[in-house]
Amino acid sequence: MATTNSAAAATTSSACIPFSAHHHSPYAITKLSFTRRPISKSPRLRTKLHVSSSKPTAAAAAATTVKKNEEAIFFDGGAHYGDLLANLILGFTLLWLPLTLAAVFRAFYLRYRFTNLRVTVISGLTGQDRSDFSYDVVKDVQVVPRFIGEWGDVIITLRDGTKVDLRSVPKFREIAKYCLAMAEKPVVLKESGVKGF
Repeated sequence: MATTNSAAAATTSSACIPFSAHHHSPYAITKLSFTRRPISKSPRLRTKLHVSSSKPTAAAAAATTVKKNEEAIFFDGGAHYGDLLANLILGFTLLWLPLTLAAVFRAFYLRYRFTNLRVTVISGLTGQDRSDFSYDVVKDVQVVPRFIGEWGDVIITLRDGTKVDLRSVPKFREIAKYCLAMAEKPVVLKESGVKGF
Protein backbone atom coordinates (compact mmCIF):
# COMPACT_ATOMS: atom_id res chain seq x y z
CA MET A 1 0.00 0.00 0.00
CA ALA A 2 2.90 2.36 0.62
CA THR A 3 4.04 1.80 -2.94
CA THR A 4 0.69 2.87 -4.38
CA ASN A 5 0.65 6.13 -2.39
CA SER A 6 4.15 7.07 -3.52
CA ALA A 7 3.26 6.25 -7.12
CA ALA A 8 0.12 8.42 -6.91
CA ALA A 9 2.12 11.26 -5.39
CA ALA A 10 4.70 11.01 -8.17
CA THR A 11 2.04 11.31 -10.87
CA THR A 12 0.30 14.31 -9.29
CA SER A 13 3.45 16.23 -8.38
CA SER A 14 3.87 17.54 -11.90
CA ALA A 15 0.34 18.99 -12.00
CA CYS A 16 -0.11 19.94 -8.33
CA ILE A 17 1.75 22.01 -5.80
CA PRO A 18 1.43 21.02 -2.15
CA PHE A 19 0.59 23.69 0.47
CA SER A 20 3.84 23.20 2.36
CA ALA A 21 6.63 20.68 2.68
CA HIS A 22 5.52 19.55 6.15
CA HIS A 23 1.80 19.43 5.50
CA HIS A 24 0.45 16.12 4.27
CA SER A 25 -2.94 16.78 2.79
CA PRO A 26 -4.85 14.91 0.14
CA TYR A 27 -5.78 18.30 -1.37
CA ALA A 28 -3.31 20.27 -3.41
CA ILE A 29 -3.43 23.46 -5.44
CA THR A 30 -3.25 22.82 -9.14
CA LYS A 31 -1.43 25.15 -11.52
CA LEU A 32 -3.73 26.85 -13.98
CA SER A 33 -2.42 28.69 -16.97
CA PHE A 34 -4.00 32.09 -17.60
CA THR A 35 -3.64 34.10 -20.73
CA ARG A 36 -2.29 37.56 -20.09
CA ARG A 37 -3.46 40.68 -21.82
CA PRO A 38 -0.90 43.39 -22.56
CA ILE A 39 -0.69 45.82 -19.65
CA SER A 40 -1.07 49.49 -20.45
CA LYS A 41 1.79 51.72 -19.33
CA SER A 42 -0.68 54.43 -18.27
CA PRO A 43 -2.27 53.94 -14.82
CA ARG A 44 -5.36 55.92 -15.84
CA LEU A 45 -8.58 54.22 -16.77
CA ARG A 46 -9.79 54.69 -20.31
CA THR A 47 -13.18 56.23 -20.74
CA LYS A 48 -15.17 56.99 -23.84
CA LEU A 49 -17.03 60.23 -24.25
CA HIS A 50 -20.22 60.17 -26.31
CA VAL A 51 -21.40 63.55 -27.52
CA SER A 52 -24.96 63.63 -28.75
CA SER A 53 -25.30 67.23 -29.90
CA SER A 54 -23.57 70.58 -29.69
CA LYS A 55 -26.64 72.43 -28.31
CA PRO A 56 -26.63 72.87 -24.51
CA THR A 57 -29.50 71.14 -22.78
CA ALA A 58 -31.62 72.55 -19.97
CA ALA A 59 -29.81 70.33 -17.46
CA ALA A 60 -26.42 71.65 -18.57
CA ALA A 61 -27.65 75.24 -18.31
CA ALA A 62 -28.96 74.58 -14.80
CA ALA A 63 -25.62 73.02 -13.83
CA THR A 64 -23.72 76.12 -14.95
CA THR A 65 -25.98 78.42 -12.93
CA VAL A 66 -25.43 76.24 -9.85
CA LYS A 67 -21.68 76.44 -10.35
CA LYS A 68 -21.86 80.23 -10.48
CA ASN A 69 -23.65 80.27 -7.12
CA GLU A 70 -21.27 77.79 -5.46
CA GLU A 71 -18.92 79.17 -2.86
CA ALA A 72 -15.30 79.14 -3.99
CA ILE A 73 -12.59 79.83 -1.39
CA PHE A 74 -10.00 82.48 -2.27
CA PHE A 75 -8.12 82.39 1.05
CA ASP A 76 -8.59 80.32 4.19
CA GLY A 77 -6.01 80.65 6.94
CA GLY A 78 -4.88 82.21 10.15
CA ALA A 79 -2.54 84.99 11.12
CA HIS A 80 0.89 85.17 9.49
CA TYR A 81 3.52 83.00 11.20
CA GLY A 82 5.99 85.91 11.15
CA ASP A 83 3.74 87.86 13.50
CA LEU A 84 3.88 85.02 16.03
CA LEU A 85 7.64 84.55 15.64
CA ALA A 86 8.47 88.24 16.03
CA ASN A 87 6.23 88.58 19.06
CA LEU A 88 7.66 85.43 20.67
CA ILE A 89 11.19 86.78 20.29
CA LEU A 90 10.18 90.14 21.77
CA GLY A 91 8.08 88.38 24.42
CA PHE A 92 11.18 87.65 26.48
CA THR A 93 10.97 91.22 27.66
CA LEU A 94 8.36 91.74 30.31
CA LEU A 95 7.09 94.85 28.58
CA TRP A 96 6.15 92.99 25.35
CA LEU A 97 4.48 90.02 27.07
CA PRO A 98 0.83 91.15 26.61
CA LEU A 99 1.38 91.65 22.89
CA THR A 100 2.98 88.20 22.68
CA LEU A 101 -0.06 86.62 24.31
CA ALA A 102 -2.31 88.40 21.78
CA ALA A 103 -0.15 87.08 18.92
CA VAL A 104 -0.34 83.52 20.29
CA PHE A 105 -4.12 83.82 20.52
CA ARG A 106 -4.30 85.09 16.91
CA ALA A 107 -2.07 82.27 15.67
CA PHE A 108 -4.01 79.45 17.30
CA TYR A 109 -7.61 80.64 17.61
CA LEU A 110 -8.29 83.00 14.69
CA ARG A 111 -9.06 82.09 11.08
CA TYR A 112 -9.97 84.22 8.10
CA ARG A 113 -11.91 82.89 5.10
CA PHE A 114 -12.47 84.93 1.93
CA THR A 115 -14.79 83.35 -0.64
CA ASN A 116 -16.54 84.65 -3.73
CA LEU A 117 -19.71 85.24 -1.66
CA ARG A 118 -18.59 86.46 1.78
CA VAL A 119 -15.89 87.18 4.34
CA THR A 120 -15.83 84.96 7.42
CA VAL A 121 -13.89 85.51 10.64
CA ILE A 122 -13.80 82.44 12.92
CA SER A 123 -12.44 82.80 16.44
CA GLY A 124 -12.65 81.24 19.88
CA LEU A 125 -11.34 78.05 21.40
CA THR A 126 -13.74 75.82 19.47
CA GLY A 127 -14.52 78.21 16.63
CA GLN A 128 -17.93 79.08 18.03
CA ASP A 129 -17.53 82.83 17.41
CA ARG A 130 -18.16 83.40 13.74
CA SER A 131 -18.75 86.65 11.87
CA ASP A 132 -19.93 86.60 8.27
CA PHE A 133 -20.67 89.49 5.95
CA SER A 134 -21.32 89.74 2.25
CA TYR A 135 -19.35 91.89 -0.16
CA ASP A 136 -22.55 93.84 -0.84
CA VAL A 137 -22.20 95.66 2.50
CA VAL A 138 -18.52 96.57 2.02
CA LYS A 139 -17.98 100.31 1.70
CA ASP A 140 -14.19 100.62 1.84
CA VAL A 141 -11.05 98.49 2.30
CA GLN A 142 -7.77 99.80 3.72
CA VAL A 143 -4.47 98.06 4.45
CA VAL A 144 -1.78 98.72 7.05
CA PRO A 145 1.50 96.87 6.40
CA ARG A 146 3.34 95.43 9.40
CA PHE A 147 7.01 94.56 9.95
CA ILE A 148 8.64 95.09 6.53
CA GLY A 149 5.45 94.54 4.58
CA GLU A 150 5.41 90.75 4.96
CA TRP A 151 2.00 90.77 6.64
CA GLY A 152 -0.51 93.44 7.41
CA ASP A 153 -3.89 94.46 8.72
CA VAL A 154 -6.94 94.66 6.48
CA ILE A 155 -9.54 97.17 7.68
CA ILE A 156 -12.93 96.70 6.04
CA THR A 157 -15.49 99.46 6.54
CA LEU A 158 -19.11 98.39 6.14
CA ARG A 159 -21.99 100.58 4.97
CA ASP A 160 -23.39 100.97 8.47
CA GLY A 161 -20.05 102.42 9.66
CA THR A 162 -18.75 99.27 11.35
CA LYS A 163 -15.02 98.71 10.94
CA VAL A 164 -13.79 95.12 10.81
CA ASP A 165 -10.09 94.94 11.67
CA LEU A 166 -8.39 91.77 10.41
CA ARG A 167 -4.95 91.61 12.05
CA SER A 168 -1.77 89.98 10.73
CA VAL A 169 -3.22 88.75 7.45
CA PRO A 170 -0.78 87.06 5.06
CA LYS A 171 -1.00 88.23 1.41
CA PHE A 172 -2.95 91.21 2.70
CA ARG A 173 -2.62 93.31 -0.46
CA GLU A 174 -3.98 90.54 -2.69
CA ILE A 175 -6.84 89.89 -0.27
CA ALA A 176 -7.73 93.59 -0.06
CA LYS A 177 -7.77 93.88 -3.86
CA TYR A 178 -9.94 90.76 -4.03
CA CYS A 179 -12.40 92.26 -1.52
CA LEU A 180 -12.62 95.49 -3.54
CA ALA A 181 -13.14 93.57 -6.78
CA MET A 182 -15.87 91.40 -5.25
CA ALA A 183 -17.58 94.49 -3.78
CA GLU A 184 -17.45 96.01 -7.28
CA LYS A 185 -15.47 99.01 -6.04
CA PRO A 186 -12.46 100.57 -7.81
CA VAL A 187 -9.40 98.48 -6.98
CA VAL A 188 -7.26 101.26 -5.48
CA LEU A 189 -5.71 100.39 -2.14
CA LYS A 190 -5.54 102.99 0.59
CA GLU A 191 -2.25 102.06 2.21
CA SER A 192 -0.49 103.80 5.05
CA GLY A 193 3.21 103.43 5.83
CA VAL A 194 4.70 100.42 7.59
CA LYS A 195 3.75 100.43 11.25
CA GLY A 196 5.27 98.26 13.97
CA PHE A 197 4.60 94.57 14.39
